[in-house]
Amino acid sequence: MATHTPKNILITGAAGFIASHVANRLIRNYPDYKIVVLDKLDYCSNLKNLNPSKSSPNFKFVKGDIGSADLVNYLLITESIDTIMHFAAQTHVDNSFGNSFEFTKNNIYGTHVLLEACKVTGQIRRFIHVSTDEVYGETDEDAVVGNHEASQLLPTNPYSATKAGAEMLVMAYGRSYGLPVITTRGNNVYGPNQFPEKLIPKFILLAMRGKPLPIHGDGSNVRSYLYCEDVAEAFEVILHKGEVGHVYNIGTKKERCVIDVAKDICKLFSMDPETSIKFVENRPFNDQRYFLDDQKLKNLGWSERTTWEEGLKKTMEWYIQNPDWWGDVTGALLPHPRMLMMPGGRHFGSSDDGNSTSDSYAPSGSNQTRMVTRMVVPTPKSGVSPHKPSLKFLIYGRTGWIGGLLGQLCEKQGIPFEYGKGRLEDRSSLLADVQNVKPTHVFNAAGVTGRPNVDWCESHKTETIRVNVAGTLTLADVCREHGLLMMNYATGCIFEYDAAHPEGSDIGFKEEDKPNFTGSFYSKTKAMVEELLKEYDNVCTLRVRMPISSDLNNPRNFITKISRYNKVVNIPNSMTILDELLPISIEMAKRNLRGIWNFTNPGVVSHNEILEMYKTYIDPSFKWMNFTLEEQAKVIVAPRSNNEMDASKLKKEFPGLLPIKESLIKYVFEANRRT
Repeated sequence: MATHTPKNILITGAAGFIASHVANRLIRNYPDYKIVVLDKLDYCSNLKNLNPSKSSPNFKFVKGDIGSADLVNYLLITESIDTIMHFAAQTHVDNSFGNSFEFTKNNIYGTHVLLEACKVTGQIRRFIHVSTDEVYGETDEDAVVGNHEASQLLPTNPYSATKAGAEMLVMAYGRSYGLPVITTRGNNVYGPNQFPEKLIPKFILLAMRGKPLPIHGDGSNVRSYLYCEDVAEAFEVILHKGEVGHVYNIGTKKERCVIDVAKDICKLFSMDPETSIKFVENRPFNDQRYFLDDQKLKNLGWSERTTWEEGLKKTMEWYIQNPDWWGDVTGALLPHPRMLMMPGGRHFGSSDDGNSTSDSYAPSGSNQTRMVTRMVVPTPKSGVSPHKPSLKFLIYGRTGWIGGLLGQLCEKQGIPFEYGKGRLEDRSSLLADVQNVKPTHVFNAAGVTGRPNVDWCESHKTETIRVNVAGTLTLADVCREHGLLMMNYATGCIFEYDAAHPEGSDIGFKEEDKPNFTGSFYSKTKAMVEELLKEYDNVCTLRVRMPISSDLNNPRNFITKISRYNKVVNIPNSMTILDELLPISIEMAKRNLRGIWNFTNPGVVSHNEILEMYKTYIDPSFKWMNFTLEEQAKVIVAPRSNNEMDASKLKKEFPGLLPIKESLIKYVFEANRRT
């Protein structure tokens, strides 16, 4: 039997129900393991679920989305993760009928991001993927043997279809790239901390309120229920003893009809089932039965410990002692709930502040990446000061690199700011932000570049248009309506060397030049929106190119990227040193500058010149190889922009602006020099 002893474990979704019990158990039982929790704190997550672990030295919480490739890569590298336990998912079947795309994004795309990060970093020794018994589809009512791990997958609803799809990706990465993957498929789980959209906590809370218990259909549907601590123990066993490449069912042969579950809860509360149970319309495709064969897991030494009666009593007692754990859950207690599924869309009082145990990581969702800091965004408090601040910034792109760095700079400079909550394409939410925050300036650092790179945009054109064009224009229009200057971080990747601006000529593209690069759909959208924004006299457009910062661990940093490539092209380009230029953008806002600005350091620098500096200052043993643009074209979907931008307009406004090579040395390489 194979054994695995992890050192640094990343558990996704561990502020949720099952994963929080697993995380708390591992932190308690294995003080030598470092447990890093990644959770975006969706509506069914709660930081209080991790209260037993928050003071443990081997515990770290990171708020973020598994869909951010930059954040995931960063965590794997900086935390030296060797094991991933992937629980994060949208799980409520009813919601999947109303918003199936959200399930695809979370359950399939999120899993794909994790797998790709594992492949790229090459350091993962176990990837445990948490699936569901629902991927098997409905079990025959008269079946005496449960579905075993090799049974056919026949999902019947959008939720289970996305979980089956994620499983296929996990299997493919195991076979294609040799990732050490293990998959689990579990029965229904119940116990303390569960969000009350699920059957048992919903019934318990309704019974506590003296309300009827709604039964979908006739209540004859059969389910198997496992107590949460037994399931946490199962994951502990699989973590240490599970065989790579195998699937393990986590189940019980003790089945119960839904109507019997309701009757048992009525009994605990001394309620009359005849008057306390209400039959409602059945949900679509409500599978009659799920039944698992769990012998394979038992062979590893696991067995169910908690009886149904004992577990149900413990669960009831916990909810009675913690009636307000989830706040207002009225919507979840409806017979057919439809919860709002938005990242960070639910907050849970004082525990959701990340104090002492939480790092705030802003992952990439646009043309920026991850920002690392312990950051508290100041919020206005009525009555604190009778004086209105002279400056207050509203920043969009909180989960991006530039947006995150802007927040840091505002804190450093003492400038009040808030991050926008609205989506760029949703005008009403932008109006609400402006009315609530009452800013003096708006900074737009949001947008879509693609995940993991611009090639994504080639197959997601409508999504790219929605944010980069429609969203940016909507924000500009809202700002104009309210007399606000919008600082818009755009791109210089809309030009390419041509006969009038040949490579090596020191003739750069100027602000008034018409974009000539249409090789990528991303660049097309950015050129399109820039042209339209010329009609708005309240916009300052900053053309950023190949951004670089002193954080050489950042996966979006141009230096970090090329230092990790097997081969690089060697072409001189204009670039943006964020450490120098982002503070300048704040000064530009203070000066109320408008129009288009080439937002790069003067001059150009080539890939090889940067890597030579990297070798000199960072790693003397560093080596690399070059390849041609023709060879590069064979491994990318969309061509890349190469050009020189004329920064004389910016240099005239800010005479102290350093040339690109001097800025690289001062802000990046000297700051990271290794002796």
